[in-house]
Amino acid sequence: MPLQATAPDGMRIYAIGDIHGRADLLDRLARKIDADLASRPCPKATTVFVGDYVDRGVDSRGVLERLSLDDFPTPIAPLRGNHEEAMLRFLDDAPALPQWVMFGGLMTLASYGVDPGEEMRRGGAPAVQAAFLARFPDAHRRFLEETKYSVEFGDYFFCHAGVRPHVPLDRQDPGDLMWIRYEFLEYRGDFGKIVVHGHTPHTKVESLENRINLDTHAFRSGVLTAVALEGAERRFLDTAH
Repeated sequence: MPLQATAPDGMRIYAIGDIHGRADLLDRLARKIDADLASRPCPKATTVFVGDYVDRGVDSRGVLERLSLDDFPTPIAPLRGNHEEAMLRFLDDAPALPQWVMFGGLMTLASYGVDPGEEMRRGGAPAVQAAFLARFPDAHRRFLEETKYSVEFGDYFFCHAGVRPHVPLDRQDPGDLMWIRYEFLEYRGDFGKIVVHGHTPHTKVESLENRINLDTHAFRSGVLTAVALEGAERRFLDTAH
């Protein structure tokens, strides 16, 4: 693990935790990042989203609409979370509906104007899928399908859930990058780079020696969090202040 992790020279990286349908918080945090750029100009800035844009909150459609339009103060690098993975499975395979529902997919369906109860009565999961596909913009699907599992900048490695210890970062399994928890969270050693992630909610950011957890349970707490990485500096912005 680098003793002093740094971002690439001349670059600022913002990374944002799990949004889960809170388009209102995304808008608020975008304004904070815009203000941060105005007060601390940086010609080369990018924003990494660590995934979980959908489910649980009330406006998944609004989140995907903004991100699919690349409507943000900086260029964006959107990663895939386990909730996007579950949603994409349902788009291709109607029997995957129960798993997606377990993750909060009913709220996403509602945000697109789909009544899953009514559609289930009409024709089960295939009817729900058909109704959703009829209302789901192609641009939203392309956005989800083009999300990456990870990205690296300088001494930082970004993914949704975490990495498997003792496996090189360039050989990580996509399933681990989207789903892993305890083997990763409990490891205190060197991952090769500082891992910036979400997936496991906490009441506040975990800023540790080997990882940074940005999931502050936004859909429930109202606090969506970003880290700004520049040089050797870590700064945090959130919607609570």
